Amino acid sequence: MIKTSVNRDRLSTEIMTTQDARQASASAVATQHATRAVFLIAGIGMAAWAPLVPYAKDRAQLSDGSLGTLLLFLGLGSLVAMPLTGILVGRAGCKNVIACGSLFILLALPLLATLSTPFALAIALMIFGAAVGLVDVAMNIQAVEVEKASGRAMMSGFHGFFSVGGIAGAGLVSAGLAFGLTPLQATGIILLLIIALYGFSQRHLLSQRVQQGDNALFVVPRGWVLFLGVMCFILFLTEGSILDWGALFLAQTRGLPHAQAGLGYALFSVAMTLGRLTGDRIVNYFGRTTTLFCGTLCASVGLLLAIFVPSTAVALAGFVLVGFGASNSVPIMFSAAGNQKNMPVNLAISSMTMIGYAGILAGPALIGFISQWYSLTTAFSAIAVLLLAVAASARLITR
Repeated sequence: MIKTSVNRDRLSTEIMTTQDARQASASAVATQHATRAVFLIAGIGMAAWAPLVPYAKDRAQLSDGSLGTLLLFLGLGSLVAMPLTGILVGRAGCKNVIACGSLFILLALPLLATLSTPFALAIALMIFGAAVGLVDVAMNIQAVEVEKASGRAMMSGFHGFFSVGGIAGAGLVSAGLAFGLTPLQATGIILLLIIALYGFSQRHLLSQRVQQGDNALFVVPRGWVLFLGVMCFILFLTEGSILDWGALFLAQTRGLPHAQAGLGYALFSVAMTLGRLTGDRIVNYFGRTTTLFCGTLCASVGLLLAIFVPSTAVALAGFVLVGFGASNSVPIMFSAAGNQKNMPVNLAISSMTMIGYAGILAGPALIGFISQWYSLTTAFSAIAVLLLAVAASARLITR
């Protein structure tokens, strides 16, 4: 009888342990899906603004120069919010910060679709940029924690969903406008989608406080994080340059008609999205160091081919190589920031994101100055050399 009782207790314990393991596994999977949904929200929300730009320009009767100045407010809002987000996540958790950022995206998009004065649009763009910055940093902090808990590479896949969201956001708004919807009505589709995605994800977002280093309101990146930020700046600079200057390069140097010159960025974007969606398998198989080295080397070679081989087909193929090569490099940077010990994770990711994002904002202007002083070919060549520097640092970055 005693032996039978012991066996029953042991069996009961094993069943409970198995059930606990299954529940923990199911919870982990749900958290991973929730993280992907938030990356979708960020991509959809950010890209939804792009098709609205011409309408905002017409409503406010802006010149090209005035529009360029106005668009700086979006970046300004993001750059103000990003260094603060790490502090906020440390105090309130990813869930609350993502909720706040998503709410302000929902509030800002209808304003951007309807406001008609430059001042009001500037304020709305700052709010929108700050909201995107909040979600961007918080979701990457969440992604780092989820990736650590899983014990395998997941960051590329998360960023792949951001790319998919970008395609979906711009595509849905553009389709709505093409079918005769007003900007506000087209934006309404995006609002409903964001609400649905947040409703799906909010239960499984991380609510616990993430590492809090100090009580400062602004944290300056230091040590290793500063180095990672500079490397991230180069990668974002590459992406921003292809976005802002790729079409002009193809038109000026390869004689592509202006109506077709955007094909280079389209191919770049598709290659980057596919690279990120398959990136976790690549990283898990080859490792982060090899993936980063080969990826940035591939991106550099792609740029050099586009620059020095006088062929439109080769130039377009070069843009594909840049997109695929760079696709997993930024996710690896976020993983590296999550694994370093110089700064708390939340502050490190916040700081690195701010420096990297400056590459998208200031980088294209820098390319413009180099192009004016020398040539656009020289500017793109400089980016190719910088990518080689990232490749040479691959082992250091992923140490």
